[in-house]
Amino acid sequence: MSESMIEKEAKYFFHTFHRLPLEIDRGEGVYLYSKDGKRYIDFFGGLAVNALGYNHPGINAAIEKQIHRYIHLSNYFVQDAQVELAERIIAASGFKRLFFSNSGTEAVEGAIKLARKWGQKSGKTRLLNMSNSFHGRTMGALSLTDRPKYREGYDPFLQNTETVQFNDISDLRAKTNEQTLGVILEFIQGEGGINVVKKEFANELTVLQQKYGFLVIADEIQTGVGRTGTFFAFEHMDVHPDIVVIAKAIGGGLPLGAILGNERVADVFSYGEHGTTFGGNPVACAAGCAVMEEIIQKGLMKQAGVIGASIKSKALEMQKEFPRIIKEVRGLGCMLGIEIDRDGQPIVDELRNRGLLINCTNTTVLRLLPPYIITQELCDQLMGELRSILKSLK
Repeated sequence: MSESMIEKEAKYFFHTFHRLPLEIDRGEGVYLYSKDGKRYIDFFGGLAVNALGYNHPGINAAIEKQIHRYIHLSNYFVQDAQVELAERIIAASGFKRLFFSNSGTEAVEGAIKLARKWGQKSGKTRLLNMSNSFHGRTMGALSLTDRPKYREGYDPFLQNTETVQFNDISDLRAKTNEQTLGVILEFIQGEGGINVVKKEFANELTVLQQKYGFLVIADEIQTGVGRTGTFFAFEHMDVHPDIVVIAKAIGGGLPLGAILGNERVADVFSYGEHGTTFGGNPVACAAGCAVMEEIIQKGLMKQAGVIGASIKSKALEMQKEFPRIIKEVRGLGCMLGIEIDRDGQPIVDELRNRGLLINCTNTTVLRLLPPYIITQELCDQLMGELRSILKSLK
């Protein structure tokens, strides 16, 4: 009897992923089709990567056009796909310069280097991160990640780092001073359970930033590129980061990330001080241009805000119906979390049995990261099935 793909995966790969018991054949729009012919509505879209769904004609056309020109050039060459995407991102974000990476965690590593180099003249050395944060799996990113699940067994980490309690203004005040180099934070914590920064906390961060002159580093890897209805999640608050890292949605499904910097850090790196072989791959950048066209020029970013608000409204209504089960509804736009009073995985599994894909983070938070092209009808279908499941629980 021949081995299944799932059996082969377990045989050949390091055991780092709990794979879903599905073998996917293809994707189309917001749907995934398994090899046994079943169709699933995907509400976590490649963990925030597939903002335009699957098999998007604009992305496909951009990729096909670019691969017939060249798939890779050394970054010693100026590449029009890179320049066009950079121009679009700078125009949408208001930042001054950027650097393309291959991934979010690599962008975080580059941001750490940028901050460290910037701090050399002033003698600032201390980086602060938030409790319950997640910034990636490389060693620098792990040093600024406050989740034992990801850190255990990998120490020692970078020196001169310290954790601030998320949304605790008193703790933020106590731990910032003249030695503070930078504060890195997700304005909506993704892996941490869709925890949103309170506006009062963001306001105090700005006050302290002005007082001590440190850098604010925004991790917008999951929240950025329009997911919350604005290009960045921090735009919902009165805060002005100096460095922003993005990834996930910007590549349209291909590996791509970026570090963005304002005028304070624009001239920190000089030639040869940072680099990458594959970062800013021209095919990925061509796909990124198609993503930017759809979310900015064609209005999908605004649509993400509208559709997300509708889902959240229905989730809040459901919380009133099931107050014992649903503890809190959190998030903005197409990045929402429904915290429940128990392990969420059985609910995720039952939704999958009914043809709907979501995931669970931080054990008890049902996480929704739908493509921006999701329809109101499909959102209503998800909420209807979730209501049916919650009604059956004791």
